[in-house]
Amino acid sequence: MEEGEAKPMKAGCRLCCICNKRRAALKRPKTLHQICRECFYKVFEEEIHQVIVENQLFRPGERIAIGASGGKDSTVLAYVLSELNRRHNYGLDLFLLSVDEGITGYRDDSLETVKRNEIQYGLPLKIVSYKDLYGWTMDEIVRMIGLKNNCTFCGVFRRQALDRGAALLKVDKVATGHNADDIAETVLLNILRGDIARLSRCTSIVTGEDGPIPRCKPFKYTYEKEIMYTYAYFKRLDYFSTECIYSPNAYRGFAREFIKDLERIRPRAILDIIQSGENFRISTSTKMPEQGTCERCGYISSQKWCKACVLLEGLNRGLPKLGIGRSRGPNNDSKKGTKETNGTKSIESKQCGTLDF
Repeated sequence: MEEGEAKPMKAGCRLCCICNKRRAALKRPKTLHQICRECFYKVFEEEIHQVIVENQLFRPGERIAIGASGGKDSTVLAYVLSELNRRHNYGLDLFLLSVDEGITGYRDDSLETVKRNEIQYGLPLKIVSYKDLYGWTMDEIVRMIGLKNNCTFCGVFRRQALDRGAALLKVDKVATGHNADDIAETVLLNILRGDIARLSRCTSIVTGEDGPIPRCKPFKYTYEKEIMYTYAYFKRLDYFSTECIYSPNAYRGFAREFIKDLERIRPRAILDIIQSGENFRISTSTKMPEQGTCERCGYISSQKWCKACVLLEGLNRGLPKLGIGRSRGPNNDSKKGTKETNGTKSIESKQCGTLDF
């Protein structure tokens, strides 16, 4: 071969279907297009940009907290939002917001990743902890409740902790890394649980607009495979990949495996499930919960006490199953949830969190 002559392609190699110049490096799961690495970066980022623009997720001058766990989704979200904010001049003030659940050997390690991301992306970081907000860590909760219902505590506390951290940062909105796989799983879980209220809103790209701080999901139509195994891997992003040590038997895990099986058979199944969730219509005769505020802490709640306050009351009284499933809790009890001892409130009266809403 003479010097300067182009190197021939190997037999069977496919060219990128976008540029028709470089060798295809991957097949996109939702389109089945075979594209090169460089074109993938462009279409991946452009799709996220179009989702942001078409759904008007942000406005110039807004303060946006990115829910950062150190995992693949939140790390890619922080990186991509930083890039798009500069490239398209969104005019956003971006922050990283992390929740320390107090899980030794898991969250402490992942938070080290977030701290590195803070430096890598130049984004201020705020960390709020369960211990500071609720007086308990997940390690302490698991020692009391065991591994069966611990995800209920963590999910409820985490959702509220994000809002409280966002309030400290005085942000206008929280952006989370929930991807298409997560949303499809949630649709399936809400159907299995018969949770009509959540089913009607779980596919919304913006939620919590009636609450203290709205949340948005820029990755709503983005496959997990493309986030983790393609974008994060090719970009060599710094993320934490270990699963939570307390969630091997989580109910969501079974839904996740089912979704993965469907994806192997028919990759479009994930987007189709999301579309089905979007098109559900709730009967007008269905009684929906009325939104109010918790009498104890002021957080949004459809009951007298929010779920976090009910769970915390059980922990503080040594009755950890209070508020789980059909157990009787303060919302079903005629007695008041606080006690007085020698003129002072006992530990049972500690509300969930330390911020006012």
